[in-house]
Amino acid sequence: MSTEFHTELQTAVEKRRNFAIISHPDAGKTTLTEKLLLYGGAIHEAGAVKARASQRKVTSDWMEMEQQRGISITSTVLQFEYRDRQINLLDTPGHQDFSEDTYRTLAAADNAVMLEDAAKGLEPQTRKLFEVCRMRQIPIFTFFNKLDRPSRTPLELLDEIEQELGLQTYAVNWPIGMGDYFKGVFDRRTQKIHLFERTEHGKKAAKDTAISLGDPRIEELLDKDLYYQLKEDLEVLEGVGPEFDLELIHQGKMTPVFFGSAMTNFGVQLFLDAFLEYALKPGERKSSAGSLKPSYPEFTGFVFKLQANMDPKHRDRVAFVRVCTGKFEKDMTVNHARTGKNVRLSRPQKLFAQDRDVVDVAYPGDVIGLNNPGVFAIGDTIYTGQKVEYEGIPCFSPELFAYLRNPNPSKFKQFHKGVSELREEGAVQIMYSADEAKRDPILAAVGQLQFEVVQFRLLNEYNVETHIEMLPYSVARWVLGGWEALEKVGRLFNSVTVKDNWGRPVLLFKNEWNLQQIQSDHPDLKLSAIAPLGSGI
Repeated sequence: MSTEFHTELQTAVEKRRNFAIISHPDAGKTTLTEKLLLYGGAIHEAGAVKARASQRKVTSDWMEMEQQRGISITSTVLQFEYRDRQINLLDTPGHQDFSEDTYRTLAAADNAVMLEDAAKGLEPQTRKLFEVCRMRQIPIFTFFNKLDRPSRTPLELLDEIEQELGLQTYAVNWPIGMGDYFKGVFDRRTQKIHLFERTEHGKKAAKDTAISLGDPRIEELLDKDLYYQLKEDLEVLEGVGPEFDLELIHQGKMTPVFFGSAMTNFGVQLFLDAFLEYALKPGERKSSAGSLKPSYPEFTGFVFKLQANMDPKHRDRVAFVRVCTGKFEKDMTVNHARTGKNVRLSRPQKLFAQDRDVVDVAYPGDVIGLNNPGVFAIGDTIYTGQKVEYEGIPCFSPELFAYLRNPNPSKFKQFHKGVSELREEGAVQIMYSADEAKRDPILAAVGQLQFEVVQFRLLNEYNVETHIEMLPYSVARWVLGGWEALEKVGRLFNSVTVKDNWGRPVLLFKNEWNLQQIQSDHPDLKLSAIAPLGSGI
């Protein structure tokens, strides 16, 4: 590798930061995403998440069903420049029925932002996603949102994170007042008070008055009680709070905490500035060739998401690829680790929700969109040079199962194509009965809403009406050792055998009790709740 190329690669990696936002539904994730784009200069006016057609649609929720319901169903990628940094924001669904999509997106993220409603604190979905971040040891930034509404005390919120997640907290800024009395925040990095003026629905950047802690103007600008409360809180923080430790943050053991209101823009820019200072840049990743640093000269990347019909006019399919090492260049030919074939990467795209531009080059930390005519599957590695394969992205045990019926035989082709493309995309897991006479696919989902989305998209994107017939199962386990291991144990009661999309045996149980019964009757039968996508067991 030439010195010039090495320098180019190093400079590009230094500039890049990426993160995924994780949260419970209704914590304000889509609103925060919009405001980060507003302050990043990527959009000029933020759209509120409302169903009214008269309002500008939010940038990250591009799918028609998302805009109708005001929820995020699919992950999107938003790339923008801010203060000479290239930021890749991986927006994820907040709704728990789509947590599988979020798990996959976290595999492509170097940092995570844990967004919480300050009135509610930690919620089940956030806890679940936090465990995925912990498993991957990625830095977690916490943003307590909706301080402009009645909320729990800041110290109580910090204590909850420390007690329930076992995560040290460091408050980077501190709120001045709450609810109607929320006037701004104190930034501990710069030792300045930031007072904000409310703007109309937070469409534009908020006016920010920054003054030093000892400035005599504070008496005029801030209520005396709020000022004394702030000084008291800061004394407590300095006295009992931990020291700031960037190494612990990078190990995912300490979380920098921010307070604000995404709706009114309070504290959003301060968060973005601190994030750039503290966030982890793209780092090394485990592969079949050992841990590879971003400066490894050959290009490598992996597919973490597939999306069909982002452009309904063209019926396209896009593979989202996280660049891990080297330099991506338009029209380059790469090796496909799973199939062993060569693939020319023409028409690569820089993604900004539904909008796309052709991208000529990309570097570690970037996410690019590739046209996917059925070549890629989730978890696939592409590379140049010696063979490299990154760890597979796991798929998790579904909890709801239903036959998907096509009542119109003349629509068989469209039905088959739609099911196949939505499966590739990971919108839902697809299984089939082990009984060859039963041809209908079985949808296997984490939540009921996934079924609705599949039916909605089959109708809107493939013009196919479908019926759902629920099955009485709630637990799925992959059989380690495959069909051979299953044949050895003979007939099993209180379970049904189906096969997943790769033809591997999966046992479905009505409940956990039935599962435990079979495990105690057949201790040699090894079962797993997680199966690596696309690979054998």
